[in-house]
Amino acid sequence: MNVLTLEQFVKHFQGHRRLTIRTIEAFPEDQLFSFKAESMRTFGDLAGEILLVERYTLSGIITGHWVWQTPEPVASKQALLSAFDVQAKESPGLFGQLTGERLAAVEKDEFGHTSANRDRLLYMVDNEIHHRAQGYVYLRLLGLAPPAFWER
Repeated sequence: MNVLTLEQFVKHFQGHRRLTIRTIEAFPEDQLFSFKAESMRTFGDLAGEILLVERYTLSGIITGHWVWQTPEPVASKQALLSAFDVQAKESPGLFGQLTGERLAAVEKDEFGHTSANRDRLLYMVDNEIHHRAQGYVYLRLLGLAPPAFWER
């Protein structure tokens, strides 16, 4: 039984991505890359990881080569939002290259994790939700209201 088609999954994922972008927009510029709780990372850093996980996951599924590539860090809200814009333009083409065979493949990535590639797509969304939730906590600690999570 299929619960979602790939097209339905992508639509669901894009809803989460819109919410993540609204979360970034809710941060004051001076807090996005400076405010954090104790040993945790800033939301700007977490949002950068969200982009990395998406690129890593889609590239790995498409090619079968699992290579984590850390880009230059961004240090401003506008640069981070621009990075999300660039990835939003690239992602449809990447999702379009996913095949049923590649999604069903079980592979070991460079970190030693063995998983079906379709499960990696779910992890990609879970990771984004997890980090966005950290952003929600930060916004509340700053006395700001986060975006309504149900509005995607």
